[in-house]
Amino acid sequence: MIDSFLRHPLTRGLDLDDPRTTHLRREIIQSKPLLKSIYKEWYTEIAAVIPGGSGDVLEIGSGAGFFNEYIDGLITSDTFPLPWLSLVMDAQTLPFSDQSLRAIVMFNVLHHIKDVDRFFQEASRCVQPSGVIAMIEPWRTRWSNFIYSHMHYEPFDADVEEWKIDSVGSLSGANDALPWIVFSRDRETFERNFSDWKIVCIKLDMPFVYLASGGVSRRSLFPGMSYPFWRVAEKTLRPWMDSLGMFALIVLEKQS
Repeated sequence: MIDSFLRHPLTRGLDLDDPRTTHLRREIIQSKPLLKSIYKEWYTEIAAVIPGGSGDVLEIGSGAGFFNEYIDGLITSDTFPLPWLSLVMDAQTLPFSDQSLRAIVMFNVLHHIKDVDRFFQEASRCVQPSGVIAMIEPWRTRWSNFIYSHMHYEPFDADVEEWKIDSVGSLSGANDALPWIVFSRDRETFERNFSDWKIVCIKLDMPFVYLASGGVSRRSLFPGMSYPFWRVAEKTLRPWMDSLGMFALIVLEKQS
């Protein structure tokens, strides 16, 4: 009953893979000041690590977001058509020429990609030397393991052997543990198989404020004006973030 009450009324009852859900989530992000502040901070962090120079910046899984307000000429994309996107595409088959991108960015998208190996093969082909892949993703810690396993609608399975997702739904198909699996549990495998990528940053953060915001599927529990309080409180917990962090800023740099 509590979970039903907390569900955001705009998307309650809609299928995750229904494009109408993404339309409404775009409205939800804009109407929830606390959640919008989170996205603004994420966007600022990602924009800061994108290298200058020639070459396009591709956002995969743009969905309901507004990162195009932070990067001029951003190529926005998703797996189904939306009026504000540049193109419809699959992350496993990137429609770009070799070394034509200076960056690929994602916000809570890697854990939806059905075959992560195929994505990185394509990224290795398309991204220029010294280019980056930068993303915000769920991360496994003691705290987040409890939250994602018991209080989140997406699957969380840290024991799967392959970096694949079986479900056919572009949004309903997910494994929130996948980023941690690739870059922590199987880090040696990643570095061996994709030696042209260097992991330059894995920064854990936001153990509480995203929960307080309700995310894109639940009602916000606190007003937008509380954002500075949450961020100050969370920054005091920085020494314990390896046990508390729910999200990770992950930055990879192309070596050759």
